[in-house]
Amino acid sequence: MALDNQHTVATTAVLEGIGIHSGRESRIAIKPARENSGIVFRRTDLPGRPAVPAVLDNVTGTHLGTRLGADGAEVLTVEHVLAALAALQVDNAVLELEGPEPPIVDGSFAPYVQAVRRAGRREQSAKATLIEVSSPVSVDAEAQASYVAVPDDGYRISATIDFAHGAVGRQYGAFSVDADSFQNGLAEARTFGFAADADALHARGLALGASLENTVVLDDEGVLNSELRFGDEFLRHKVGDLVGDLALMGARFRGHVVAERPSHEGNVELARAIRRQHDRAAQAGRIGIRRIMEYLPHRYPMLLVDRIIEFEPRRRIVGLKNVTINEPFFGGHFPEHPVMPGVLVVEAMAQVGGLLLMDSVENPQDKVVYFMSLDNVKWRRPITPGDQVLFELEMLNLRSRICKMKGKGTVDGQVVAQAEMIARIVDK
Repeated sequence: MALDNQHTVATTAVLEGIGIHSGRESRIAIKPARENSGIVFRRTDLPGRPAVPAVLDNVTGTHLGTRLGADGAEVLTVEHVLAALAALQVDNAVLELEGPEPPIVDGSFAPYVQAVRRAGRREQSAKATLIEVSSPVSVDAEAQASYVAVPDDGYRISATIDFAHGAVGRQYGAFSVDADSFQNGLAEARTFGFAADADALHARGLALGASLENTVVLDDEGVLNSELRFGDEFLRHKVGDLVGDLALMGARFRGHVVAERPSHEGNVELARAIRRQHDRAAQAGRIGIRRIMEYLPHRYPMLLVDRIIEFEPRRRIVGLKNVTINEPFFGGHFPEHPVMPGVLVVEAMAQVGGLLLMDSVENPQDKVVYFMSLDNVKWRRPITPGDQVLFELEMLNLRSRICKMKGKGTVDGQVVAQAEMIARIVDK
């Protein structure tokens, strides 16, 4: 599936109103931005107009909304505008904000969707970045929130909420997330809260701008507003919030998220987990055989790593070795019963670990890794021609140029070898 180019807004979109938590008047101007700049809030009401990029590293809070902070400035309740931009596939924009949070307007995502639609989109020359779920990702968060993200050809969310209130109860729905589906199925759903919580929230400086004009309010009798926009408006708003929080990954998203009792805290944890999977794959994709040969001094017949498939700098690495009948050692080990020598299995594991270690030093091409000790070495089953061995190494400790790691090798999910090792980096 071809990936679209990046887009920004064609003209400026402006919304004004009150901040739902601060209770202060607010104005946001959504303006065009250069390609590859992402979504960036700019607090125009503060000295120096500090910028707060909408990325996961800048999340400072998730209670009753997602807040961001950077450069001494904070922005509250970012999820509504981010959901609209993500659904409409606006990749780059500057959000000039007068006040501590975007205006809540009517409490839904719709005013932001409508404003951006009026402003239009402008195509840019760079390709859009896509974060795609490659294998299942699971997250368990506070308050019984749980998530599973799995591969999908599009962007879908299946969610369940469960509140001990007769007007809400347990609700389930499945939604596609694209421009039209979001506008027609999710955008009109408003935020909601409980009248019994109002005094406690106000005492903490929260929900100061909430009213029946921008919030669906529930009391012991039911819904205080005149009517709901959807029978499951509460669920739809939670799904929209999830779209906004996932936008903090800083890229377009493809996958199917199944969420049970989603919350802002859980949404952000899920976004971080998916982003980590993406970053590992991206790092590994840059470590093919040519780069391996730049870092490792080994050559035929002792180079025993074919590819790196996952890589987290200074934490973890997964390397792959394809074992074929043409391996030179099979000629003598053993001609009638070919088995990869155990010492070479450990050597292959050590070479993968060496690649993890070499990333932790400057000018790795001028260094070499010497292994100092092996402990708790175990071989669980033979490795034979046709096997594809995955070696997973985890860094346990790194002091100066000495590192302790533990590793294992698997074939078809079955452990074939494991070991702990200590290595030293030295100059060539």
